[in-house]
Formats: sequence, structure tokens, C-alpha cells
Amino acid sequence: MGKRLFYRACRDVAEGEPGEADPEVVPLAHKVAGARSDTGGAQTREDLEEHVIRECADEFISALGDVEEQTWDKVVLGSETAVLVEFWVSWCGPCRLMHPIIADLAKAYVGKLRCLMVVTDQNQEVAMRYDIRSIPTILIFKDCERKETVTGTIANTALAATVDRFL
Repeated sequence: MGKRLFYRACRDVAEGEPGEADPEVVPLAHKVAGARSDTGGAQTREDLEEHVIRECADEFISALGDVEEQTWDKVVLGSETAVLVEFWVSWCGPCRLMHPIIADLAKAYVGKLRCLMVVTDQNQEVAMRYDIRSIPTILIFKDCERKETVTGTIANTALAATVDRFL
């Protein structure tokens, strides 16, 4: 889902009319709409929207683990369970939209799937090794090898279906 559609869903929920908003986005849109009272010093609508997404996304980041170049082989390739890794950077709005979706997957697949995050600009060697050219990019690993690559935003049901293929 694009940023504009996400913002529209947030606006519709805030106005009490979710209408045609994607049902997968409505729970996060409710969260965003509830957070709009805290403006974070934003002066424009765009600044406010960025602030709200940043604040909401930060809450979900804590549900995910971080992995770095130094720990990659042990944590990702050495994992006994399937591993989902999101390559992201802090200034990427679509990346932050994916955080709650991935956090929900982490909770739903406890013991079956490990969800991790790589800050791409701080771990460029790993990003180059896996040819990461766009963010967000999600890689799914199982049995020490990459099984799937997803680039861009993706609905939670579609990502869950992708993960299910490897569990």
C-alpha cells in the first residue's frame, strides 16, 4: 500500500468513516488517528503525517530484533528456524509502514519464525551480498539459504502467505 492510500485510510478512520480502507490497514490507522493529538511540533500536514507514522512505527520496532554484519552468519544463517529479515533505514516511510506488519508476524509465529531487521546504511556489506537495491526489502531464510525476496510494501496476509510456504 502506498503512503497516500495509508494517509487516506488514517484520515477516514479519524473521521469515523473507514469506508473503503483496506481492512488490513484499519487497526494501524486507528492507532495513527488516536495519536494525532500529539503533533510533535509539526507545522504542516505532511510533517504531522510523518511524525505520527514515525511515532507509531517506533512502538513496533521493539518487537523485532536487530542483526548486523558481525552477527549475520550466526543469527541468520545459523538459525534452526526460518528467519525473516527486513532491510530498512530510519528515513524510509514505507519501511516504517512494514514494521507493525512484521511485528505481528513475529508474535504470530513465535518459535517458528525469527524476525530481524538490518539497518541498511550501517550494514552495507550484508546489503551488497544480497543485492539489496531498494528498501524495504524482506528476505526469508530457511536451512541456511535465502528462499524468498520481497521488495516494497506488502499486505500482512500476503506476507504471511509467503512465510507459510517455508514453515
